[in-house]
Amino acid sequence: MKNLLKLTILLSLAGVAAGMGCRDKEHAAMGQTGTAANAGAAQFDQDGQTVLHQIVDSGRDADLRWPDFHEYQADVKAFYESINYAPAWTRSGRPTAQALAYIAMFEQADDKGLVPEDYDAALWSERLNKLKASAGGAYLAKFDAATTVTLMRYVRSLNVGRVDPKTLGYDIEVENGKVELPQFLHEKLEDAADPAGAVNSVEPPWPGYLSTLDALHRVSAKMKEDSGELLPLPQRPVLPGQAYASVPRLAALLRFIGDLPPDAQVDTNSGIYQGALVDAVKGYQLRHGLDQDGKLSAAVVKDLNTPISHRLDQIELTLERWRWVSRSFSEAPVVVNLPEFKLRTYDGSGNVVLIKNIIVGKAYNHRTPIFQNQIRYVVFRPYWEVPPSIQRAEIVPHIQRDPGYIAKENFEVVAGDGHVVTDGAVSAEVLQGLQSGSYRVRQKPGPKNALGLVKIIFPNSDNVYLHGTDSPQLFALSRRDLSHGCMRVQDPADLVVWVLRNNPGWSLDRVKAAMNGNTDNVTVNLAKPNPVLIVYGTVTTDESGRIYFYDDIYGFDAELEAALEKVSAYRSQ
Repeated sequence: MKNLLKLTILLSLAGVAAGMGCRDKEHAAMGQTGTAANAGAAQFDQDGQTVLHQIVDSGRDADLRWPDFHEYQADVKAFYESINYAPAWTRSGRPTAQALAYIAMFEQADDKGLVPEDYDAALWSERLNKLKASAGGAYLAKFDAATTVTLMRYVRSLNVGRVDPKTLGYDIEVENGKVELPQFLHEKLEDAADPAGAVNSVEPPWPGYLSTLDALHRVSAKMKEDSGELLPLPQRPVLPGQAYASVPRLAALLRFIGDLPPDAQVDTNSGIYQGALVDAVKGYQLRHGLDQDGKLSAAVVKDLNTPISHRLDQIELTLERWRWVSRSFSEAPVVVNLPEFKLRTYDGSGNVVLIKNIIVGKAYNHRTPIFQNQIRYVVFRPYWEVPPSIQRAEIVPHIQRDPGYIAKENFEVVAGDGHVVTDGAVSAEVLQGLQSGSYRVRQKPGPKNALGLVKIIFPNSDNVYLHGTDSPQLFALSRRDLSHGCMRVQDPADLVVWVLRNNPGWSLDRVKAAMNGNTDNVTVNLAKPNPVLIVYGTVTTDESGRIYFYDDIYGFDAELEAALEKVSAYRSQ
């Protein structure tokens, strides 16, 4: 994983350095460059010192789009104290090359899935013109403070996102991933030889983030060249082999969203809905929980007409979530993406080792939480300890209707000290104990257990984990939000082998023997805890670079979008 971290950061830096745009070069022509220029920085005059101290001490700058910067005030003050309140971004009344490079990045913030106006994009041209026209100390101080505050906002946005995930109820801690802004600006950015590379070093190094960023650039380019043409809604479903007037547009949209492979052969002049187009629509239906019949219905066409601007929104929201992820892990993490119903494991170089289909929590009232944690142990042939909420809401009503329900479903009633009260008919007295909570229900180990034959545990307050299932037929469904919150894994044996890779001797044969043996409830502690990430991305790219878009099954995209709008509204007051 350390190799992965180094490799991805190097790739990120190289890509940014190579991709410097025309505006960067334009600005650079009017700026002074480098460490040598910065080494002999002069002080502001008296007016400049007064203005700069007023801005820093008040935590407010009326010239900014977001005038109030109290959340950065301590950092801004520490930065200027570290340079004795000298100019950081001008030399002899002119902007440094570094300042111009950062301004170009603010103006092109949409290249990172950010909003340029959040970083004063429309204001910098006028600021630079004023600076060119007048070298007055008061204005130099204003320009310097505006650059510092905006740069801190931009770096923080790239580093850990614009919204604290805890405000959305997610158990994700971003504090440890934050760069120390005063130190970072002074030591890394003020005299940076490669300003863009230095800023972008704070971004997540993970393949999921980098591939999503690449998707942003490709989809942005697509939107510029796309006609915006809408597919006509058919009055009745178009069947394979029938005529459809917009075959070229249908093919283009299916390629764009990833269901039609780039190399698929389609006769766009035929006017017939057939061949690879039908297969692509079936793939689309599979991913969206629709009947996989290949019929081009009005509902399918309406969804295919989703504006590309909405797809860009999905990408930007997914990038925001990737910025919440920790920057380093002791081991390669297990990554679960809920809207995709997929789990992936990686090797130390960031290559995918396993891809597993999963079942996640129901969209209504049983949503699987988003968080980061550590896998600690595996349990073979586990009991299912029925959660109190399910016992009250589901098990007890079943027993009230049928006292033999416990035996039929392979359950048993257990007292507080762990002894089995009954695994047969439930008496009125035992039922009362269940209702009061003094007794609990658990399901016996074995093939009929709801957890299947193994569970993978990462202790958490929501009591969710990865496990097998006694209902493998459910994996045939395309939309698989079906559980009470835990994540069921299709054919989990090879995942268990991967999780136990640091425990000697746990081959696939041994894992299967433990799952199918006669010894129940066997716990194996991991030699090294393994990170697990439960993420929510409605956009992914596969190993060949195809971009896939998924439904916002939990409404989390809509929640995050509202939170981002609220942040902007608050800061603009």
